[in-house]
Amino acid sequence: MSERPSDRVAIFDTTLRDGEQSCGCSMTVAEKLRMARKLVELGVDVMEAGFPMASQGDSDAVDKISREFSGIAVAALARCHAGDIEKAARALEKAKRPRIHTFIATSPIHLKHKLKKTEDEALETAVKAVEQARRYVEDVEFSAEDATRTSVEGLIKFSKAVVAAGARVVNLPDTVGYSIPHEYGALIAKVAAALAGTGAQLSVHCHDDLGLAVANSLAGVMGGARQVECTMNGIGERAGNCSLEEIVMALKVRGDILPYSTGINTPELFPASQLLTEIIGVGPQPNKAVVGRNAFAHEAGIHQDGFLKERTTYEIMDPRSVGVPESRLVLGKHSGRHALADRCRILGYDLSAVQVEFLYTGFIALCDAKKWVGDDEIRALAMAAVKATASA
Repeated sequence: MSERPSDRVAIFDTTLRDGEQSCGCSMTVAEKLRMARKLVELGVDVMEAGFPMASQGDSDAVDKISREFSGIAVAALARCHAGDIEKAARALEKAKRPRIHTFIATSPIHLKHKLKKTEDEALETAVKAVEQARRYVEDVEFSAEDATRTSVEGLIKFSKAVVAAGARVVNLPDTVGYSIPHEYGALIAKVAAALAGTGAQLSVHCHDDLGLAVANSLAGVMGGARQVECTMNGIGERAGNCSLEEIVMALKVRGDILPYSTGINTPELFPASQLLTEIIGVGPQPNKAVVGRNAFAHEAGIHQDGFLKERTTYEIMDPRSVGVPESRLVLGKHSGRHALADRCRILGYDLSAVQVEFLYTGFIALCDAKKWVGDDEIRALAMAAVKATASA
């Protein structure tokens, strides 16, 4: 069956822009280019390469990345300021598929305390910015910063106005990670209904302050958004962004109830995660979903026994589908005899039931003294078990 266009979710990667804003995660132009090449291999639809007004390095990165790649849209961020938009346009001058992504805050708290503007003044600024950006590029995205603390009526007003001014994409970010899934999904659905027939694409950009960035993004997709803005390893401001690997695999694994697809080449997920870690020197926590060191590791004896009998008892993804070479059975005090005997077979010791029992007693005693037991120690225990039972 052919895929319906409405089922396709575009992946907008902002690792090189919002992700880089994560404390201690800045990248040089050369590093951004290196990561950009991997993101192209990964198959992202849009790559936000930087915020040209922020620094010359960001401007150079946008320029170099946008020159190099033709099959992917390259975006530059710009506030709704004339100077920002001109700077972004210059950085994208040689781009094959340029996008200017312009934004202004729309929530009462931002309008009052940060911008010191009325809603109508912010709306006028947004429309002028989109019109200016359209004079440089055809592909313009508008973001209503702090959308989830803005009234639905206000968002609809902004969305309709910027689409009329020429925006192709309207992004409604949960900028401070404030929303919860059913609330965010309902918000997206209302704005989607208001923009029906305009041809504009709705986008979501969720932060993880309450640990709900992926859940909110999924709710947004179910509400009608067809672009998800995300980062590798979920890096980004404060608690980070929606994790690219998590949103992609959630859509892939649960296609039974999430009938949407992406263009991501999923076996490149783990290599992309590893490259980002190498570049910025900050890796995901061990228990990070999909790409963490323990994502496909099993220590509990019950889990290991089930896994050895049938992998799908405790794994909902084949590790190779995300680029992880294989699952790991970690031997520790929670491990069982089955996993221990299996490791011994791998190490060249095919032990009898009596030998396994002898081995297991020594193994558990060792585990109580340390957190992790290595193969050399297991070999020594296996040899001791063979020797002890042979003389018995």
